[in-house]
Amino acid sequence: MFSKRIHAAWFGIHFVLITAVCLAGLLSLIAEGSTILPAALDRYARKAELGAAWLLGKQAAESSPVRQGIATYLHAAGVQAGYSFFAPNVPSYHKLTFELFYDDGRVEYESPRVRSKAAALRLDSLLDRLAESRYEPLREVVVKMLAFSVWRERPEVKKIRATFGSVNPPDISEFEHGKAETLQPMFSFDFSLRERER
Repeated sequence: MFSKRIHAAWFGIHFVLITAVCLAGLLSLIAEGSTILPAALDRYARKAELGAAWLLGKQAAESSPVRQGIATYLHAAGVQAGYSFFAPNVPSYHKLTFELFYDDGRVEYESPRVRSKAAALRLDSLLDRLAESRYEPLREVVVKMLAFSVWRERPEVKKIRATFGSVNPPDISEFEHGKAETLQPMFSFDFSLRERER
């Protein structure tokens, strides 16, 4: 009987902590005006978010054993963050586009191709890394290798211009007004592959 009470109490504490983590993330989005809810709710959401933060011990000093204990438990249980990273707050991502120039003046656009979902995941990870400044010395070499793989499939291409950029999705109000995602170019390279072939 005593063990059932301990299990029930532990379940109750765990459930309250999970609920507080999820509510803190959700209320933060509402308070920041990142949802389609009326702006009048922002102030109330901020107050409720403070209540959820209090349940998580975030109002206590960083050296507080209560705060550290709750944080340790949440990390060990894998519930330290809610699911606020899903829509509507979709993060930006990176895109690499190749402009293929032919002798007859035609221009085609191509993206790097992959043959499996695993390769697509690796390519996305690679593109995210290329955006970081510490990978700047490798950018041209990596992009050149990707461009070469496209050129092998289309040897009649005269020149390839590779453009790398950050794709930013519209926020909710922009989306409601029909605005599409925008590409913000970060760097580009031109490769004259036919000269290298000779």
